[in-house]
Amino acid sequence: MDWVSIIPPLVAIFVVFWKKEVIMALLMAVLCSEALIVMQAAPGQILLAPINSMERVIEVAASPGNTRILLFSVLVGALLAYIRDSGGVTATVNWLIGKGVAKSRRQVGGLTMFTGIAVFIESNLSVLTAGIFARGLFDKFKMSRARLAYIIDSTSAPVCILILLNGWGAFVLGMLDTYDLPESSVSILWGSVPLNFYALITLAIVTYTIVKDKVHGPMAKEESLQAQAETPLETTPATKARFMLIPLVVMVASMVGFMFWTGDGVLAEGSGSKSVLYATVLATAVAYLLLISHRQFTHQQAVKTGFKGMGELLPLVTIVLLSLTLGSSLKILGTGVFVSGIVGEYLPLVLIVPMLFLAGAVMSFTTGTSWGTFAILIPIGVPLIETLGLPPSLVIAAILGGGIFGDHCSPISDTSAVSSIAAGCDLLTHVRTQLPYALVAGSLTLVAYVIASIVMIG
Repeated sequence: MDWVSIIPPLVAIFVVFWKKEVIMALLMAVLCSEALIVMQAAPGQILLAPINSMERVIEVAASPGNTRILLFSVLVGALLAYIRDSGGVTATVNWLIGKGVAKSRRQVGGLTMFTGIAVFIESNLSVLTAGIFARGLFDKFKMSRARLAYIIDSTSAPVCILILLNGWGAFVLGMLDTYDLPESSVSILWGSVPLNFYALITLAIVTYTIVKDKVHGPMAKEESLQAQAETPLETTPATKARFMLIPLVVMVASMVGFMFWTGDGVLAEGSGSKSVLYATVLATAVAYLLLISHRQFTHQQAVKTGFKGMGELLPLVTIVLLSLTLGSSLKILGTGVFVSGIVGEYLPLVLIVPMLFLAGAVMSFTTGTSWGTFAILIPIGVPLIETLGLPPSLVIAAILGGGIFGDHCSPISDTSAVSSIAAGCDLLTHVRTQLPYALVAGSLTLVAYVIASIVMIG
């Protein structure tokens, strides 16, 4: 069916921009994808598409890794409610300002970016920690939640793919180890770091917005609206900063410990989905015990607050579930394989690497997954290294950067949804305000890969 396989993601993107409703868009896309799958196998049973769609959701939810992602996304709601309603956020904001480390918008932005970089072990943990930590500070300095979502989203994945001592590096390394390459997999992967132009340019742009305290396009409008808001978003009276800081420290520290534990003593081989879930559960339990022991809440109040927080995130958790479902359905339909066919055998050598970057971007944008993009494109790119003598690190860098670029632009990406959860920002607002920055970085990256290809290949 080839070109027909791109119809479901196009339907999702069309409905998103037409109705401004992500859940409906994802449901329509899943239904469309399942209908096409049925038509491939048994055209006369098209009416089974709705039932198959429900079964696909169940199949995705039954996956241990996906279940962990959904559980931690729900539990984060309880953790956020505990640290917010306890007054811990307000107290932390006041403490940081009093210590002089968050006296200006530039310092707040820099502190947020630094937090995202420091927690490079896992991308979801990076956005969660930085987002939860900085929410109150952004409110205090009249900075929009859209800007917060942009900083944490555009910091986490680029940092994780540049500092490879994590699950990202282990995943790519595991794929490269299956091939007989001219260099060791480790040297190729580390060699891709200075050539991953999208990640480097994206971090440079984030740094520019912080140092200059300037935003552009839709983000500037959001900042203007936030500056004009008369009522503060954070109204809970300040209590103790420990109600926020201790659970966050526990979450980050235990994440490291769980990564070592699940990886049998090797950090990079640990399970990100297991570790982030275990760390979130532990941090939530610590927050609960702190509030009970300090008599901030009774047990009944804590339970009610926790469930209220989880309820607030149910729409975004639904989006995460449907994004995962759509990705699973599109994999069977063959959307990623078709998009990867953009890289043709008759391309000039100097255009193959730029086209791999573009193919990765389009694939990640339409399927909503960067890791899925890596899994499809690396087996296509590595044979090109072997047969055409292309620089291995340049090819791998282009594939990795393209996957992240598409993810940053995609309204159906689960990463975008998690960033929105962490920042407390509407998903579509986040995608709309981040898109211009991602497109600028992507355009510059494409030019950089053409130049690098001419220098290194031509």
